[in-house]
Amino acid sequence: MQPFTYYNPTRIEFGRGKENDIGKMIAEQGIKRLLLVYGTGSIKKNGLYDRVIQSLTEAGI
Repeated sequence: MQPFTYYNPTRIEFGRGKENDIGKMIAEQGIKRLLLVYGTGSIKKNGLYDRVIQSLTEAGI
């Protein structure tokens, strides 16, 4: 195996309503596009997907 460096910083936010701030948090990092990966659909059934998408859209992502 060739030598390499893998750097994977992780920020984990907990608490009620944090999904509403995700767009701002991501935009602060200079990110313009992202890939959202989720499971079989509970994220859409409980409304989390819509709240995250709204936050990302408001932040211009």
